[in-house]
Amino acid sequence: HLGVTESGSVQTGTIKSSIGIGALLAEGIGDTIRVSLTADSVHEVEAGHQILKSLRLGRPGVNIIACPTCGRLAGDLFSIVNEVETAVNARKFEKNLNVALMGCAVNGPGEAAGADLGISLGRGRAHLFKRGEILRTVEESEIVSAVLEAIEEWDVEAEASNA
Repeated sequence: HLGVTESGSVQTGTIKSSIGIGALLAEGIGDTIRVSLTADSVHEVEAGHQILKSLRLGRPGVNIIACPTCGRLAGDLFSIVNEVETAVNARKFEKNLNVALMGCAVNGPGEAAGADLGISLGRGRAHLFKRGEILRTVEESEIVSAVLEAIEEWDVEAEASNA
């Protein structure tokens, strides 16, 4: 059983728990976890699921990866990340996917290539990647729906390859 006691508020407690619990789980240590926060227990459960999802453990879930942004940021990545993450959490996709949302055409393609799905922003548009290959270019206003559509289609592909 792994846990960090007296970890703190939602933000600081989640960070402390992620480091303490995540490091041990990554080494194969532990089979149950308990996140303790000075907050509603719903936040504890959500933090625990995020820790497991980040390590691709536990029940399936879409893991959103996003760049920290820099001077090359070519669009409204903050809104895109927020919208995709909110929609993914609401839909509760039952699949293990890493989705990279990257803010520029310089580092974005390389980072997106390491994910199952990803985008790399350009001026007013983005390349949508699947396992490093460009699927298509989408206008910035269509990025969120294109990413969600690609996540949904992933199930269709998995079923077809298992048949």
